[in-house]
Amino acid sequence: MELKQVLQFYSHQPLTHQFLISLLKEYKRPNDKIHELLKTGILKSIKKGLYIVGSEVKGAHPESFLLANHILGPSYVSMDSALSFYGLIPEQVFEISSTTIKTSRKFNTWIGVFSYTKLPLPYYSFDIRSISLSGDQYAMIASPEKALFDKVITTAGLALRSKKYVMTYLLENLRIDEDNLKELNTKTMAKWIAEAPKKESLIIIIKALESL
Repeated sequence: MELKQVLQFYSHQPLTHQFLISLLKEYKRPNDKIHELLKTGILKSIKKGLYIVGSEVKGAHPESFLLANHILGPSYVSMDSALSFYGLIPEQVFEISSTTIKTSRKFNTWIGVFSYTKLPLPYYSFDIRSISLSGDQYAMIASPEKALFDKVITTAGLALRSKKYVMTYLLENLRIDEDNLKELNTKTMAKWIAEAPKKESLIIIIKALESL
C-alpha cells in the first residue's frame, strides 16, 4: 500500500510524532521522511510534534474541537466554544476555548487560535462529555452547565452578587435565551459548588435559574 493511502486511513485524526515514527519504521531515517512529507504538503504541522494530513491526501480531516483536545492535554472544550456548540449563545466563535489542569496557554496556529485556561482539580473533572462530531471523531466537551460555570469562573473581574445582575449577564451580555436557561440542571450544578472557584457567584447563578 502506498504511503498516501496509509495516511488517508488516518486523515480524520491528529498524528503525533511518535505515531508517525512507528508508521514509517520501514524507512532508515523516518524523521527525514517526515520532513519530506511536510515539504511536499502531504503532512501539515499544527505544532511541534503534532500533525494532520495535508490537502494532498483525500479523506476527512480532524474537527477543530478534536484538535483542541490534542494540542494541549489533558483539556476539554468549554466556555464560549461549548456554549456556541450547544446553541446557547448566538455568536459564532472563532477562537477555540478550552480548560486544562496545566498552565494557561494560547496557540496561534495556521488552522486557528486555541486557548487554554487552567482550572483546579477536582472541579476541572466534573461533567465532561465525549461528543460525536462527524464520522468517527469524538471530542471532550463540557456540558452546557459546566461550560456556563467555566465561563463565569474564567472571566476576570466578574463577580455576580444578585439574581438581577445574574439575569442581566445571562440574557443581555451572553444573550442566552431564557427557555434554554430553564433547561439547565441546577441540582447537578449545585454538586460542584464545594470544589469550585467563585463559589458566591455560582450560588447566585443557581438561585437565579431556580427562580425562572
